[in-house]
Amino acid sequence: MEEVRRPEDELDKKDTSEHIEVNIQDLEEEEIKFVNNPIVGLKPIEKEFLGAVKEVRQEGNKFIFSDGSASVEIRVVSDEIIRVRLAPHSSFLEEFSYAVPSLDQKVAVFNFVDGDGFYSVSTNTVSCIINKANFHISFKDLDGVVTSEDHLAMHWEENDQFGGYYVYCTKKCYPEEAFFGLGDKPTDLNLRGKRLQNWNSDTYSFAKHQDPLYRSIPFYISLNEGRAYGIFLDNTFKTHFDFGQEDREKLSFWADGGELQYYYIHGPHMMDVVKRYHTLTGTHALPPIWALGYHQCRWSYYPESKLHDLAHNFRSRKIPCDALYLDIDYMDGYRCFTWNKKYFPNPKKMIKELADDGFKTVVIIDPGIKVDDNYWVFKEGKEKKYFCRRSDDYFMEGHVWPGRCQFPDFTNPEVRQWWGGLFQELVDVGVAGVWNDMNEPAVFGKGTFPDDVRHQYDGHRGSHRKAHNVYGMQMVRATYTGLKKIQKNKRPFTITRAGYSGVQRYSSCWTGDNVASWEHLKIGSLQMQRLSMSGLPFAGTDIGGFSGEPTGELFTRWIQLGVFSPFMRAHSAGDTAEREPWSFGPELEAINRKFIELRYKLLPYIYSAFWEHHRYGFPILRPVVMLEQDKPVNRYREDEFTFGDKILACPVLEEGATSRKVYLPKGVWFNYWTLEQFEGGEEILVDAPLDSMPIFVKAGSVVPEYPVMQHTNEFEVEEMKFQVYYSATEVNSFYFEDHGDTFAYEQDIYMEKKFVVNGDKKCMTIKQSVEGLFTPRYEMYELVINGLPFKPGKLLIDGKAYNGSLELNEQNRLIVKTPKQFKQVQVMK
Repeated sequence: MEEVRRPEDELDKKDTSEHIEVNIQDLEEEEIKFVNNPIVGLKPIEKEFLGAVKEVRQEGNKFIFSDGSASVEIRVVSDEIIRVRLAPHSSFLEEFSYAVPSLDQKVAVFNFVDGDGFYSVSTNTVSCIINKANFHISFKDLDGVVTSEDHLAMHWEENDQFGGYYVYCTKKCYPEEAFFGLGDKPTDLNLRGKRLQNWNSDTYSFAKHQDPLYRSIPFYISLNEGRAYGIFLDNTFKTHFDFGQEDREKLSFWADGGELQYYYIHGPHMMDVVKRYHTLTGTHALPPIWALGYHQCRWSYYPESKLHDLAHNFRSRKIPCDALYLDIDYMDGYRCFTWNKKYFPNPKKMIKELADDGFKTVVIIDPGIKVDDNYWVFKEGKEKKYFCRRSDDYFMEGHVWPGRCQFPDFTNPEVRQWWGGLFQELVDVGVAGVWNDMNEPAVFGKGTFPDDVRHQYDGHRGSHRKAHNVYGMQMVRATYTGLKKIQKNKRPFTITRAGYSGVQRYSSCWTGDNVASWEHLKIGSLQMQRLSMSGLPFAGTDIGGFSGEPTGELFTRWIQLGVFSPFMRAHSAGDTAEREPWSFGPELEAINRKFIELRYKLLPYIYSAFWEHHRYGFPILRPVVMLEQDKPVNRYREDEFTFGDKILACPVLEEGATSRKVYLPKGVWFNYWTLEQFEGGEEILVDAPLDSMPIFVKAGSVVPEYPVMQHTNEFEVEEMKFQVYYSATEVNSFYFEDHGDTFAYEQDIYMEKKFVVNGDKKCMTIKQSVEGLFTPRYEMYELVINGLPFKPGKLLIDGKAYNGSLELNEQNRLIVKTPKQFKQVQVMK
């Protein structure tokens, strides 16, 4: 036994011993690395670089290059994705990743060339070039343009006494190169000149540019001279990214342990990069449609009468809402999976009454389990040894809301299965969704777990340094899979505060404990765009700010942004004034109602955008730079985005503003409110009084609309409405429909409709094709045709004359009733 004393132990009053004894042989080599450790006698850390390539061998679609000591594996994953792995002593770790479930993509063709001074591994799309002399790695497209190249050979720092590595990759940073992604960073959309790290952290009332925050998404997109590629550093240790801050000519990323393993993801379009990233890490499962409605939350709504009053206010004021949340005060002494019977004497009856009025109930669950031998969850976890232990074999303990707690090891599949089963009683009383919080993991006074906490890591055991960033992801994975099993064929709804790349397979997320300020309104817009670009599409902010007091104007502008947030929830802290849509007087209540109603009218469009993400990997929110990446100025446009590809949302982010500049991407755009048409490619000034927000719809779009509902299950739609916008060029639109809350779509029980709109000065054509086996109950469409450049004189439905009125209404709209199964509608002059 070799004794190692951690300097932080002197400050750790909750440790169960004065020191920690570590058996060095019992720890994984790649994970033991103490930074700036003051222990006397340590050998200095030396940086080692790859040398000249001396040999290469092929194993299927993998090529292993060696300098005689270290090895690098180049794996062809797909035509557009190549993985790079470094093994400092030529011993690669066993294949395992929480982010990438499998690497079974098909590779059409790949080729290996042993050239003069270089090796080349190529696909039909991209080439990976390895310089023989210095082991520099670069990537080229089919035109021979170098998109990414090493500035230095990959390198590492090794500590001989403790084992383990810091692993580094340093690439050239081109003069005009811009960078995007990395998840929820509360900073400028373009990360050029930033230095950032990934270490899940509980950051109450975080500030602009504060880093790190709640999630670790080590994936970025590079854009240079109109070409894009992505890098995904699949390493769960603390990771760092320097986008030209220390040296404008260098782009670096490195990790505090583990393996240097990254995926080069070719574009050349940013949209392609994101879609291909999703082929690695997965897309978000299709959520239940009620999860896309308006949600109301507070820390906390209690007792039961308070929740009933809240529900009554929504319904009596005719403000749509689908879900109400219960924060930690619903529990008995903050014990997870229990009820405070003083506040909620009959939760099953209460939840049924809320459900009868159209409200889903979502409850919070934290990872900290109170140390109490009379508490059944703790007793089970203790008996089965499911709680995290430290290296001296004592249970890891820390204080959170219940007081003294122990924490399940969610990296153990047996623990995940146990945890998922614990939701049975909550589901039995009617709980519809689960909110996982405090799962960075957060511990009062310590920040998080000590480094020496041990994790099973699905059989690839390691310390908390390795498991920290995936702890929250594995918690919500356990929650999601447990709910899926218990709820049978119903889609679970989960939301998590912490996560790692791939967490979108299990959960939605929100941006954490923000502040009621105009600055945070802007930050929230940026964070949602960045999360969508980073593979986490189902995201939102705490509308109105979690801490602090918003003005009525700020809250209303936040509601307007919330309409175009994939996840729409108002949430506030208990020491603030209550903030519901009616909290700021009748005038603002009416505006808030108008915009929440807009959210519900657009639900079929929003739901279709989620389907496009799930099936095709499209991001849901798309910054302007994603739409027009060839224009350098778009790298700095941050205050507008499209929801899906048809609606441009331009939130008002300045206090007192009654107008704002809007940049319209190329093409023709309709003002949603006035139907005024604009040619894109330039900025315009748009009126934006408090009761409005600039919204534009792309010409040629077919946008489905629901009638206004008070909740998504209020009534069956009897006739679908489609807003059709004239276009002189051909434009495609998708509409998706299914049961709304089951997994039947996985057996093709869905309906995906493709609309094609095209027109000229004399005729407009709308074509429809259908895929899938789902049949909706309604039989008729109402087509609302906007922007016709001529007065209609004739209309054909599948070649037959239309007998209805062809008169334009007061908004110059033509309203046509058609059977839902039509194949072609033609409107002629």
